[in-house]
Amino acid sequence: MAVLDNQITNASLKDITGALGVSLEEGAWISTAYLVAEIVVIPLTGWLSQVFSVRLYLLVNAALFICFSVFCAFATNLPQMILFRAGQGFTGGVLIPMAFLVILMTLPQALQPVGMALFGLSTIIAPSLSSIVGGWLTETYAWQYIFYLNVLPGLLLIAGVWYALPQRPTKLHLLKKGDWFGIVTMAIGLASLTFFLEEGNRKDWFVSEEIQKAALTTAISIPVFIIIQLVNKNPLLNLRLLLRRNFLITIITTMGLGLGLYGPTFILSLYLAQIQGYNAMQIGETIMWSGLPQLFITLLVPKLMRHIDLRLLLAVGFTLFGVSCFMNTTMTHDTGLEQLIPAQIIRALGQPLIITFQVATFGIEPNQIGSASAIYSMARNLGGSLGIATLLNLQSLRERFHSNYLVEKISLSNPITRDRIDQLTQIFLQHTSDPVQAQNQAYEVLDRTIRREANVMAFNDCFLFMGCALFTSAFLVLFLKKVKPAVNSPTNV
Repeated sequence: MAVLDNQITNASLKDITGALGVSLEEGAWISTAYLVAEIVVIPLTGWLSQVFSVRLYLLVNAALFICFSVFCAFATNLPQMILFRAGQGFTGGVLIPMAFLVILMTLPQALQPVGMALFGLSTIIAPSLSSIVGGWLTETYAWQYIFYLNVLPGLLLIAGVWYALPQRPTKLHLLKKGDWFGIVTMAIGLASLTFFLEEGNRKDWFVSEEIQKAALTTAISIPVFIIIQLVNKNPLLNLRLLLRRNFLITIITTMGLGLGLYGPTFILSLYLAQIQGYNAMQIGETIMWSGLPQLFITLLVPKLMRHIDLRLLLAVGFTLFGVSCFMNTTMTHDTGLEQLIPAQIIRALGQPLIITFQVATFGIEPNQIGSASAIYSMARNLGGSLGIATLLNLQSLRERFHSNYLVEKISLSNPITRDRIDQLTQIFLQHTSDPVQAQNQAYEVLDRTIRREANVMAFNDCFLFMGCALFTSAFLVLFLKKVKPAVNSPTNV
């Protein structure tokens, strides 16, 4: 639910902003509010679950997540929607690292690969399905149903936690020992960083005074937070875990995974909307091909983990993921669903093999699992946000580059260009008697063609960048220490 809600509003943003009577630029805060709240709460989950107990903490946040989801559906103006989306993010953000925590705390080691595979099934498929689920619900019913969607799974989650997790006493005395200065600097720093990444391109980066302030706040708060964590005897997050080779390499590659999970979906959605004119439903049907095959492949991952070196699985997964991006570097303005399916299937083959968390937590002491899961979840989210911000900037820069290049090649001194303009002018003269107007229309067609081709070439460059990043991750995993999960299954399995 938490991963799906991260992007599900994007497909329905036009309908939501229309109902609330605001512009698309203002409506961007609907997604940003969720992301800011989510990234702030993730580092707190390990500590707060100790204070209130895992069972109580999960029950309360799952219940609040359902409530905020329903409130979003009933929002009548933008401030209400932003407030309720922030509430969704603040409670939904708890669910991702808590899932790691529950798997590692409750399952025997032999069954942890199965638990992680099932968890991976949800977190990897959800970004792929967010577009089609959001688009289908909006077009078939109404945009409110993308929020009602959380009610039934939320109730099942509450029932499962209530039944399966043991009740533990709360430890409210830990609140007095909390790293409050660290919490404040972390919250301010991560909120500013997320705002900077999400809104930077939309506000033309450092031209905006708001972005300048966000960058300055981030530059001050994050280093202060890191220093506090390193000198504090009871830090909120044990950043010293990053001194362990496996954990550091896994965190770096996890940021690559974040880029891979959200970047291709984001760029492909832009291409299909801007170049092919697809609606949200058609975009979802295209991206779905990277999600559905994983339902079957993921079930094989636990068996593969028992017989194949995890480093090899990771390397193969990242490589296939990268190959799928490289396959999209040759798109033209005619590339549609049929041409994109092979790359989506290759992505589906590789994505379930990227079980980075299993490697990251190998050898981590039980009392450090909370910190490890929080740092891991932060890395993946920041990888996605940083990656999308980079892709937006790259797409804009490369579009201008290719546009300038094409304009230089397509000049009036080129006889081929003059012939094409004459052909277009003759076509438009069939509908008007004004030769000047017909020639101007020919120039407009040529201009639109140049912009379209420059955009397609820029999208190809974005996929090239993502492919290189994923190949780099595949190379880095070769430097991991060998990790061998337990192979002896319990007798009752």
